[in-house]
Amino acid sequence: MTGRIFDIQRYSLHDGSGIRTIVFFMGCFLRCSWCCNPESQDFHGNANGKAREYTIDEIMKEVERDRPYYRRSGGGLTLSGGEILVQPDFARALLKTAKENGIHTAVETTALAPFSEVEKILPYVDTFLMDIKHTNQIKHKEFTGVPNDLAPENAAKIAGTNQTELIIRVPVIPGFNASEYEISEIANFAATLPGVKEIHLLPYHRYGEGKYAALGRKYPMGDTEPPSPTEMETLKKAASNAAKQMTIRSEGSW
Repeated sequence: MTGRIFDIQRYSLHDGSGIRTIVFFMGCFLRCSWCCNPESQDFHGNANGKAREYTIDEIMKEVERDRPYYRRSGGGLTLSGGEILVQPDFARALLKTAKENGIHTAVETTALAPFSEVEKILPYVDTFLMDIKHTNQIKHKEFTGVPNDLAPENAAKIAGTNQTELIIRVPVIPGFNASEYEISEIANFAATLPGVKEIHLLPYHRYGEGKYAALGRKYPMGDTEPPSPTEMETLKKAASNAAKQMTIRSEGSW
């Protein structure tokens, strides 16, 4: 079995606890206006020449190199993308192999796929980092190309299985969801999920802008500026008020 991968990043401090190795999958169901990895969107694209087929053994050799760092920091392997559920069978096989070798696993996903595909990976995931971008279906489709109907449905099912730590992550995008009302609506929903203790607010950034130029594409976000620290703090308080029993973190970037 092989999977189409466009990058393997070591020594990451994001997308899960501790020091992590992140494997970036090719292919995505969405076309988010703010996407920072546009080279990953087309499964058959070449990601500027970087994407290629990997076997499980090839990836695990890279992952195993940093086992001492995982042990000391509580880190491990994270699968990201693109969207890992474009390649669910390969994701399952890789996660299963990592778990069998005693490595902590995490996935970063929209979960915008039939739950039957999500179920394939659940037994092998320690931390499920799930994006909830908006609660309004029309606005979600306008900015990402698809509605968000499967996300809340799958989040509830994932939480109900009690198989994995589920963390809700929200990319905070000006003009899309960066208002107190919209963030509160997402936090209200997250508060209904049993066992979910954290919401992560991830501020928009412009790091992917140069990638669009390299791909010969116009940057969809134009001259949109990232939210300021003051604005992020306001949104963090709004989320805290809506989900009082949950930990709200504003960290990293999107």
